[in-house]
Amino acid sequence: MLGPMSTFRNVPLSEIEAARGVISGAVHRTPMLSSRTAAGIVEAATGSKPADGRVFLKAEHLQKTGSFKPRGMVAKVASLTDAERRAGIITISAGNAAQGYAYAGAAVGVPVTVVMPAAANPLKAAAAAGYGAEVVLEGADTGEAFAAVERIRSERGLTFCHPFDDPLVIAGHGSVGIEIIEDLPDVDVVIVPIGGGGLISGVAGAVRQSRRSVRVYGVEPAGSNAMTLALAAGSPVAIVPRSVADGLNAPFAGAWTLDMVRRYVDDVITLDEAVILAGLRFALERLKQVLEPAGAAGLAALLAGRIPIRQGERVCVVLSGGNVDVGRLGEFVAGAAPLPG
Repeated sequence: MLGPMSTFRNVPLSEIEAARGVISGAVHRTPMLSSRTAAGIVEAATGSKPADGRVFLKAEHLQKTGSFKPRGMVAKVASLTDAERRAGIITISAGNAAQGYAYAGAAVGVPVTVVMPAAANPLKAAAAAGYGAEVVLEGADTGEAFAAVERIRSERGLTFCHPFDDPLVIAGHGSVGIEIIEDLPDVDVVIVPIGGGGLISGVAGAVRQSRRSVRVYGVEPAGSNAMTLALAAGSPVAIVPRSVADGLNAPFAGAWTLDMVRRYVDDVITLDEAVILAGLRFALERLKQVLEPAGAAGLAALLAGRIPIRQGERVCVVLSGGNVDVGRLGEFVAGAAPLPG
C-alpha cells in the first residue's frame, strides 16, 4: 500500500452499504462484461495470463447519465435538509459530476446550479442542462471555476455539494465496489481511474474492507496527476490539469480521497495521452463499447502492461464513463499508441 496512516478519514463499509440502499432504484446495477482478447494482450505485455483467460470489465459507462457519478450524487442529495433542498445546491464539474448532480436534483426536486470551465465539453454541459441544471460556464480552468462557485453560492444562499471530496459521495460510489465483490467474489485486482479520487476511494474502501487480499490500482493522466502529487506531498496539491481525459481533470485531490487512497490503494499509475487513447480505441474496435478517454484509462493501463498481474489472477477494470465527444472520435483513434502483441 502507498502508506498507512495512524489516523485518517475513512468511510466505513457500513456507510457504503447504507448508501447503496439509499440509491437503489435511482441508479442501474451495471453489468460485468469480459474480454478474452484483452486477456491475451495482458499476457503478451506482462507474461501473466489472467484467470479464465478473461479480463472483467465493470460497465459504469452504461450507468445513468453515462458515468458512475449519479451513485454518489444521489446519496449526497438524499441527505440534504428540507431547507437546503428548497434553496438549491451548487457544484463544479468538468462534465460528468455536473450530469450526476443534475440527475440527482431532478429525481428529488432540488434546483441545481453547475459551474463548469468555459472550455468544458459542450456536450456534457448540454446534457447537464438537459437534466434541468442551470449551467454557468466561467473560468479558464477548474481553479477559476471554483472561485465562481464560491461567489454564486454566497450571492444566492446555495448549498455547495462537492463533486468528489465528500463522505456521502464516496459512500455512494462505493456501491460499485460492492457490486464487483458480489459478481467476482474471488477477484484479485481492481483497477480504477482517478480524477479527484471519489470513485477510487469508494471502490477501494468497499473492496478492501470486504476482502483485504484484493489489490487496488489507480490510474491518472500524466498531465492531470493531482493524486500522485498529493501522495508525494502528504496533502492536497493544487494543479492546472491538462489531459484529453477531461473527466479526470481535477484541480486537486481531496482530503478525504487522499486519506482513503493512502490506506486502501496499492499504487497509482500515470499514463500519457496516447496510451489512454489506446484504451479507448481497443474498446471501440474489440469490445464494441464507446468510452470517453477518462473511462478508458484503467483499461489502457492494464493493456499497456503497467499494472502488475500475477499468473492466474482475476482482474477487474472499472470503465467509468462513456460521455465522449463523438465528433472527436476520429482524432482520438488516430492519436492512440499501439498495444503490445
